[in-house]
Amino acid sequence: MSDDPKSDWLGGADAAKPKPVVDPTASARGPGKPALPKRFYAAAGLAEAEGGLRLTLDGRPAHTPARNPLVLPTRGLAEAVAAEWEAQVTVIDPATMPLTRLANTAIDGVAPRRDAVIDDLSAYAGTDLLAYRAGEPERLVAAQSAAWDPVLDWARGAHGARFILGEGVMHVAQPDDTVAALRRAIAATDGPFRLAALHTLTTLTGSLVLALAVLDGHLTPAQAWAAAHVDETYQASVWGTDAEAAARHALRTAEFEAAARLAALAR
Repeated sequence: MSDDPKSDWLGGADAAKPKPVVDPTASARGPGKPALPKRFYAAAGLAEAEGGLRLTLDGRPAHTPARNPLVLPTRGLAEAVAAEWEAQVTVIDPATMPLTRLANTAIDGVAPRRDAVIDDLSAYAGTDLLAYRAGEPERLVAAQSAAWDPVLDWARGAHGARFILGEGVMHVAQPDDTVAALRRAIAATDGPFRLAALHTLTTLTGSLVLALAVLDGHLTPAQAWAAAHVDETYQASVWGTDAEAAARHALRTAEFEAAARLAALAR
C-alpha cells in the first residue's frame, strides 16, 4: 500500500497503472501489523456501473487492491459494502470490513481464475468433514450422527452425492459419482461473489456439504457452523475452553457469518 491511500483505492489516473501482483498472505508473513491509513474521504456512496453498482468515495470511483473497479452485483451487497466504508472513523481498518475484503477477493482472485477455484473446492468432495466419524465416546458418536446424518441425506437427495463413512482420520475414498456430482454443484454456483463465499464457507468448516447447504438455503449459517463444531463443542463440555481458543473461534465465526451474508446479498 502506498503512503497516499487515495492512490490505492480511488480510480482515475492511477487506475491506468499496471496492476500489482496480489499476495493475500503477505501481511501475515510480515514483521508486524502495518499502520492503518487515515480515513481520507467524507462520504461513501454508489454509482451505476457496468455489472452493478460501483463504490464511490467522495464521488470518485473506488477500486480493489489490484486496481479493478470495485463493482458489486446487487444493490443489497453494494449498500452493505458502502456502509462498511461509512462506518470507518479516523482510520480505515480492513478487519472491520469483511464484506469489502470478500468482495475484493471475488473480483481480484476468483473472477479471473474461476476454474482453479472450482478445482480447489472439488478436492473437498473427497475429504468432507461429515464423512469422518468418531468411534467413541458414545455421546460424541451420537452428537455427530444427529448433526451430520440429516445433512448427508439432503446432499444425496439434492445433489446425488452418496458418502461412504469412515471411523477416525484414515482417508476414505468417496465414489467417483459423488465427487462428480459435487463438482457440478460447485460449477453451478452463479458469479464470482457467491463462489468466493462458497470457498470461504468450505475452508472455514472443512465441509463442502455444509457450505453448499448454506448456499442453497437448506441450513442457516448458525446451524451449519454448529454442525461443523460438534467435536469442539463436545471437547469444551468435557475440558472447558480457554480465552485464546474462544477468541480464535469468535473471529472465525464472524468470517463465516460474513461469507454467508455476502452469498445471500449477491444472489
